[in-house]
Amino acid sequence: MRIVIQRVSEAAVSVDGQITGSIANGLLVLMGIEDADTVEDIEWLSNKITNIRLFNDADGVMNLSVKDINGDILLVSQFTLHASTKKGNRPSYIKASKAEFAIPMYEKMIRQLTIDLGKPIQKGVFGADMKVSLLNDGPVTIVIDSKNKE
Repeated sequence: MRIVIQRVSEAAVSVDGQITGSIANGLLVLMGIEDADTVEDIEWLSNKITNIRLFNDADGVMNLSVKDINGDILLVSQFTLHASTKKGNRPSYIKASKAEFAIPMYEKMIRQLTIDLGKPIQKGVFGADMKVSLLNDGPVTIVIDSKNKE
């Protein structure tokens, strides 16, 4: 599982002109799923997302998590995070999971993040043509791959 976390002042996702999820202060999380992913990957990543210290404390040091600031999370599926650009100029998405595996994993991540954050999260629509808008705060952007644990 590969994710991109962005600290945002605001973010929203829409499908066909309708907003499906929006947050103010918090984290926009883009998530790519591959067939090798497991529930353990979800649990590890959810814990990392909700506890990673990306928000400033009173001294301006990134010492606070999204939970510490009572922030929100917007989760958006993004199969292109598993693009391979090794050969040629057209990315290959062969490592990205098909919907029959990816949708249940995406839904499990939604449930796990909700538990770990202690409140419902916002989300996109799996497989839809989504428009994502955000105001990256910092900017702070972190890429994490659960297979490398980094």
